[in-house]
Amino acid sequence: MSQILSIARPDGVRSVRLDTDRGTFAAFTAAPPAPRGTALLVPGFNGSKEDFLPLLPGLAEAGYRVVAIDQRGQYETGPASEAPSYTPQDLASDVTALAGVLGPVHLVGHSYGGLVSRLAVLDSSAAAHTWASLTLLNFGPAAVSESTRERLRLLLDALRTTPVPDLWPFLRPEDGGVSKEVFSFLSDRWARNAPEALRLAAEQMITEPDRTEALRGCGIPLSVVFGTPEETWPEREAAAMARRLGARYTEIMGGGHSPNVYEPEAVIEALTSFWNA
Repeated sequence: MSQILSIARPDGVRSVRLDTDRGTFAAFTAAPPAPRGTALLVPGFNGSKEDFLPLLPGLAEAGYRVVAIDQRGQYETGPASEAPSYTPQDLASDVTALAGVLGPVHLVGHSYGGLVSRLAVLDSSAAAHTWASLTLLNFGPAAVSESTRERLRLLLDALRTTPVPDLWPFLRPEDGGVSKEVFSFLSDRWARNAPEALRLAAEQMITEPDRTEALRGCGIPLSVVFGTPEETWPEREAAAMARRLGARYTEIMGGGHSPNVYEPEAVIEALTSFWNA
């Protein structure tokens, strides 16, 4: 589960809905008067645009228009369109459609959002100029660690018989870990997850193949930003993936699985120095 410490919306951050030929997506956006580029931020499993609130003001101050979304099946986006499909490939097509509306984007995918973003970049139907760069944030080369696979298998078993909202007591943060406001938000966000989206995401994270070699030939600048300590993917695997990709690698100590929340200034520096270069 993605981690959040506050849902207070910083000054200059607006809530918008983005229309594409694949549906309508809820988003936050922030921008300077004359942006030097656009960044598209894609959240992970059971995440949302709120995961990136700590990053938005700093990225805008650095000169970038930044857009953080709820993926299809998440929080305020919901199904996005009639007869939705929640396969990773469909979510990747959503990201490509959003980039088509926003213009060339610096794509940033966190955790499962990294898996989806990688698929989007590898989609041969996307125009060559769609992606200015790709950053994988706390995402590894293939399936998640064995301990995480075991937790996802338990979740998949539970989803077969239990409505999503009824699973919250087993997933909620420890009492006192977050404010009452954040606790209420997390509960509401969890309840709004589309069950099929959760199921397909969990199955994909358990079985995802290593697509590093294919990504290495994508022809765009690549970076890997990785908060530690991390249990979802081993740090050594992420570092090795970056070497194989010839990508810039930044470890953010103390960032854990959500460095965007726990060490946002370090993430802002890693992203903007990469984009500026």
